[in-house]
Amino acid sequence: MTNTKGYRRGTRYMFSRDFKRHGVTGLSRYLKVYKVGDYVDIKGDGAIQKGMPHKSYHGRTGRVFNVTKHAVGVVVNKRVRGRILPKQINIRIEHIKHSNCRLDFIKRMQQNEELKAKARAEGSKVELKRQPVGPRPAHFVSSKKTKPEIVEPIPYEFIA
Repeated sequence: MTNTKGYRRGTRYMFSRDFKRHGVTGLSRYLKVYKVGDYVDIKGDGAIQKGMPHKSYHGRTGRVFNVTKHAVGVVVNKRVRGRILPKQINIRIEHIKHSNCRLDFIKRMQQNEELKAKARAEGSKVELKRQPVGPRPAHFVSSKKTKPEIVEPIPYEFIA
């Protein structure tokens, strides 16, 4: 048999609800505030079919460019053959959530601002760039309790 060509083909597990999470969606999902420029994760909720994104956008992260009463417009990168195209899609808020992808960056920026203010007050300069981890310091390995083990290949034995 050939593959079906439906809009939702291959989504049996993708759009199914989690174990013991079936039923009506909680109200807290509707009370979240989305603003233009926010990063959101797209995850289709099988309980609400209205405003559901296509399966190719499931699990993607995009940026909000428009906010309406029940939905948001999101710019998402989609690979089409050899190119990556920015696609603008409208998704209801049941199918998105705030992304954690920028939390580390925002935290680092806040720390940098504090360090800059502190250095400005002291009149000194501070290095704010991230530095790669350097080599570990030198140390001696003791062989009093454990003797060194010689590693060598096992000799080949021909069995006739």
